Amino acid sequence: MRSFRLFIILAFTLSLSAFTIDSKKNPNAVPVKVTWETLRDVTFKKKWYAAESIYMLHPTFGPSVQKLKNQQVTITGYILPVDLDANLYVLSAFPFSACFFCGGAGPETVMTLNFKKNGRKFKTDERLTLTGTLKLNADDIYQMNYILDGAEITE
Repeated sequence: MRSFRLFIILAFTLSLSAFTIDSKKNPNAVPVKVTWETLRDVTFKKKWYAAESIYMLHPTFGPSVQKLKNQQVTITGYILPVDLDANLYVLSAFPFSACFFCGGAGPETVMTLNFKKNGRKFKTDERLTLTGTLKLNADDIYQMNYILDGAEITE
């Protein structure tokens, strides 16, 4: 009976480890569904950037966000065109009128979209669910703090 319990515990432990495999090691891993609420696990401090002669908010990502670093994720939000000619878009938790740039929301409510394919043009406030690799950015002031790399529309 004791060996049977040990077997069950071992089997359970091994099955749990299968769910924590990094998506780079397992490209067939099911993307993690992420909410904007989860991405709020970040704090910001003002930091001086001499190259631009400006103070900017520097992020420190919390543990729940750190777990998502470089993972395949799925997230829903509103498309905000930045440069249509360059196919540059941002995904926002809120529509344009309430977004980080216009409505006073925080920088944790937007992410840069790097599409896998240069596809179609998107409309402002188009609500989409996208899948890609979540990158955390604390150093490049010309990018958002969150970047969805290899982004594709989830059907």
